[in-house]
Amino acid sequence: MSRTTSQVVFLLAFALCTGAAWAQTTAPPDTMKVDYFSNANTAGAPDGTMRITDPGAPAGNVCASLFVFDQDQELTECCSCLITPDGLRTLSVNGDLTANPLTGVTLNTGLIKAVSTTPIAGACPLPTAVRPIPALRSWVTHIQNGNFATTETGSSDVTLYSVEGQRLARQCYAVWLVGSGRGVCSCGRGG
Repeated sequence: MSRTTSQVVFLLAFALCTGAAWAQTTAPPDTMKVDYFSNANTAGAPDGTMRITDPGAPAGNVCASLFVFDQDQELTECCSCLITPDGLRTLSVNGDLTANPLTGVTLNTGLIKAVSTTPIAGACPLPTAVRPIPALRSWVTHIQNGNFATTETGSSDVTLYSVEGQRLARQCYAVWLVGSGRGVCSCGRGG
């Protein structure tokens, strides 16, 4: 093989490997939703809700892998909930997403990340591995300061980079490992 041919083969192999590596750094669009909650577990305030639906993605059933963070960016709870095509799951911020924090500290304000993931053998285990697929839509009610007025917004669609997916999975695994049952949220009602 001539030197020129060797260089071309090397450059093609390099381009393919670089392209494959680049392609694996982000999940497909529409795989992660992000929203906040406020005035959770506050006397006199109504309970916030998170509603999640699978609008009938080609994948069929999906899991909503949920990661709840406190205002100091610490993961406090995680879980994964099965959602069927055209199904609607409703979760209570107070009762499902903040009722079992890892540290035992009651949350008032924080962040929720919802990642569309593939079910494993038809179930949604704790998201200690994240295999994203595009599917979910979500909305969260927000309890405002002052008179506790309630507003509702669609969750923001955010790019899920593979590093972030791995970080979320590792943090959830750590919560499961040290939590002895604490730090695992619940899936509300519906499906």
